[in-house]
Amino acid sequence: MTSKIFSLLALGLLLMQWACKKSDYNEITSTDKTKPGVVTNIKVVNFNGGAYLTYNLPDSKNILYVQANYKINDKTSRQTKSSYYSDSITVSGFADSKDYQVVLYTVSRAEVKSDSVVVTVHPKTPPYKLVYASLLLQSDFGGVNIKATDTTGTAVGIITLLPDPVNNKYVIQDQHYTADPAISYSLRGYDTIPKKFGLYVTDQWGNVSDTLYQTVSPIFETQLGKSAFQPYVLATDVPNYQNGLFNLTNLWDNNLGEFCYNTQQPILPTAAKPNIWPAWMTFDMGQTAKLSRYVVWDRVGGSNEFVWNSGAPQTWIMWGRADVPQDELMPTDTTQLPALGAKTPNGWVNLGVFNAPPKPAHNPLTNADIAVWQSGFSFDFSIDLPKVRYIRFECLQTMGGTNNYFNMNEMSVYGNPF
Repeated sequence: MTSKIFSLLALGLLLMQWACKKSDYNEITSTDKTKPGVVTNIKVVNFNGGAYLTYNLPDSKNILYVQANYKINDKTSRQTKSSYYSDSITVSGFADSKDYQVVLYTVSRAEVKSDSVVVTVHPKTPPYKLVYASLLLQSDFGGVNIKATDTTGTAVGIITLLPDPVNNKYVIQDQHYTADPAISYSLRGYDTIPKKFGLYVTDQWGNVSDTLYQTVSPIFETQLGKSAFQPYVLATDVPNYQNGLFNLTNLWDNNLGEFCYNTQQPILPTAAKPNIWPAWMTFDMGQTAKLSRYVVWDRVGGSNEFVWNSGAPQTWIMWGRADVPQDELMPTDTTQLPALGAKTPNGWVNLGVFNAPPKPAHNPLTNADIAVWQSGFSFDFSIDLPKVRYIRFECLQTMGGTNNYFNMNEMSVYGNPF
């Protein structure tokens, strides 16, 4: 106990000494009205939409901060400040890649400004213009797919417009804000009649790009008929649990109650059925189609005991093919998969790696959480994938964390079979 008290006292003394040293720093306010000196030896490093400025501070203990005043476009002015503890300041938000003047001041603790120093910056192409230049629109199921690239990872907004049917004036349909370097998303809910979409890109400083106009015809989408679905069991597929009760056919029986589809792992490994995880199953949709999306309903249980729990898949890979399936051990390391749309050695096309929404933070789960679970989770396929007929579902991780079996209640698949 004595040693613990001594340690606390020692710590207290150290903090007091540190506080005394801090009190030697310049106060935030001052009566010294002396004009401070200017920054010198200014160097500029331009980046996309902005610039870093480094400098030498004047030899003055009365400086509070360095201030930069500048215009980022024809209408908007910005002001950036940097503490006297720093020897650099960042200016950003510029609308174009051209010369801009930045006016630098040092400001004293009495709020007295130094003489101005003007420096010219020439930012590289702003991120919102990079994104605009890379915009790509293409037809998607029930709408349009929008792709773009932003190598800077800066937040931008992509605004989508369509003509109002009454006055034919363009109105906002969607506002998509993202900092994703590889932008790809879809807007759905439209009929197949050609539509002239308008898109422009904006940023957090109010800069706005030109508007890209392009006519797109949404692709027809329908739910694929489940009556044609059949298991297509291959040698390395995982067996059903309690065969006859938890069969794969339960996955498309339009019944969200018990019994669901549930797997087991082989108890005695053989060359044909190694005891492995991840595990997978295979089925035939009975028709070849270009797939758009699918919906998964997971097991609920009588007292909701399976919600975000048990063998519900958390992470999985969807594989597909149009030709007659060949069996193989599927890749289990997601870093070693064939590219999206590419094939394994035996011809299985990578349709994507998918993740279920994480468990909500509520404990216990709320009625709203349960309702979200019961409504099912929808997942989109890439528009660039080829048509397929056979599906192989490979579960990598379950929500319960046991990772030795998985289960699902129902699956619906959508696309264009024509």
